Formats: sequence, structure tokens, C-alpha cells
Amino acid sequence: MAKPRPVDDTRATTARGAATRARIIQAASLLVTEHGVAGTRIDAIMMDSNTSKSQIYHYFSDRETLMCAVVEAQADKVLDFQKSCLGQVNSLSDLYAWRDKVVEINRSKRSVGGCPVGSLASELADRSEIARDALVRTFVQWETHLVGALERMRLARNLSAAADIHQLATGILTALQGGLLMAQTMRTTHPLQVALDMALDQVSRHTSLEARSEDPRRPKRTAD
Repeated sequence: MAKPRPVDDTRATTARGAATRARIIQAASLLVTEHGVAGTRIDAIMMDSNTSKSQIYHYFSDRETLMCAVVEAQADKVLDFQKSCLGQVNSLSDLYAWRDKVVEINRSKRSVGGCPVGSLASELADRSEIARDALVRTFVQWETHLVGALERMRLARNLSAAADIHQLATGILTALQGGLLMAQTMRTTHPLQVALDMALDQVSRHTSLEARSEDPRRPKRTAD
């Protein structure tokens, strides 16, 4: 199997070129969100970005490279949000607050669209090694933010030293992705809530009985 090529970022050498490239990626990202990767056509990207085909292929060697740039753009948005939220976590209560934010965002979107990164993974992971490589890096970084949150909980003595924080982080991220997919399909946040509650219940098993009993942000099992 050929080694994945890095996304080509070398062609936007001027401020104007960088702006054009960014406009193409933005247009492609919006179209992918609405129509999926398979339903996004180069002609539509040209129209929405007000560019020509020659401009698109000047900045991106092929369609696959452009889709990888979309993956990275979507990943940056998701990871920036997750970093800002998870960076505030020091306790089980904080972790439930993060859970509530995720659920509320999903509810505000009426559970449409799922996870921007997860949706791309479902379309591209088996079709493009370059895209899969970018998606792997995204999920690894996402898990790193979760590990960081759990590590701060442990340093604050809000999590047992014996807890396997890497395994817990993997479980939380997996529950989140599965919950988002089910919420998207069912058009209700209930599956997402259940999945995250079960994952955070596992985390709570590694906290003190006092922290569990006094935590005001125990799982909310509300219906849409």
C-alpha cells in the first residue's frame, strides 16, 4: 500500500492565493456538510467559491487532496471547540458540564448532521488513505484532549491514580461518536445522552463516593 501523501499546502504562496485557497475549502466544506463527499461536485465548488477549475487544480493536485483539506478544516473547528471545553475540566462535575454542552449543541441542530469529522470518516476512511491518515490524526488529538482532562482530574485528586485514563478517554470518544451517529439517525439526542452517561458512569467509578454523591451534575436523562 502506498504511503499516504501529505495535504498539499505549498501552492498558496501569496496572501491573495491563500485567500483563494481558503475560499475554495470553505465552499467545499459547506457543500460536503450538506450533500456529503460523494454528492459534492467540482462544478458546485467552483460556483460557490467563485473560482475556475484551473484555480481549484492550481491549489489542489486532485479532488482527493481537496477533500483532505476539507477534513483538516473541519477537524480544526471541532478540535478547537473540544480543546476549549475539555481544557476547563478538573472534576467529574466539569466532565458532565462538557457532556451537557455536546448534547445541547446536538439538540440545537435537531440532531442533523452528526459529527462533522465522524461523517467524513464514514465516507472516506475506506476510500482514501490520505484522508484516513488525516482522520486518524484528528481522533488521536481529540483523545489527547480527553486524556488531558482526565489527567487534571487525577492531579486534583478527583480521579483515582489507578484509573487507566487512556482507556477511559477511548471509551468516551467512542461513545460520543456512536451516540452522535444514532442521534443523527433517530433525530433525537436520547441515544447520545445514554451513550455519554454510560461512558461517564465508568469514569465516576474511579472517583470517591463523596464526589459521586455530592456531584450536582449527575446524568440528565431527559427526552427531546
